[in-house]
Amino acid sequence: MENKNSGQKLVASNRKAFHDYFILDKIEAGIVLLGTEVKSIREGRINLKDSYGIVKDAEPYLVGCHISPYSHGNRENHDPTRTRKLLLHRKEIRKLIGKTQEKGLTLVPLRVYLARGRVKVELGVARGKKDYDKRETERRKEVERETRAAMKTRR
Repeated sequence: MENKNSGQKLVASNRKAFHDYFILDKIEAGIVLLGTEVKSIREGRINLKDSYGIVKDAEPYLVGCHISPYSHGNRENHDPTRTRKLLLHRKEIRKLIGKTQEKGLTLVPLRVYLARGRVKVELGVARGKKDYDKRETERRKEVERETRAAMKTRR
């Protein structure tokens, strides 16, 4: 999926994050990758499910992100679930440290995309939803869907 106006190509999206969390803030980060990881991501072989971000020793990391081994790789292929360092400015890191130390807030990767040939990760500062919040969100979406269908039949 290509975003025409910004030159971005969406590689992976974490739809489960929008279901399980309220996204309070979004931030774009670069990611330190090996060559075979970049090639595998370009093939779309990345899974953000169950991954999260941490800030350890004033450095942000992406934990639990699964990038499948490159199909044409050899014995030098990468470890699929290794912890990967994120690239952010100091000011952004300080902001993240402050937010993640608040009770109930966490870092969740929302999507991975290619921008100007670079792999970027969009992180969300998120607060977990309770079951009743999830039901309310589903109910609201269902009402919107029915409204759109009714409008379509009226035209």
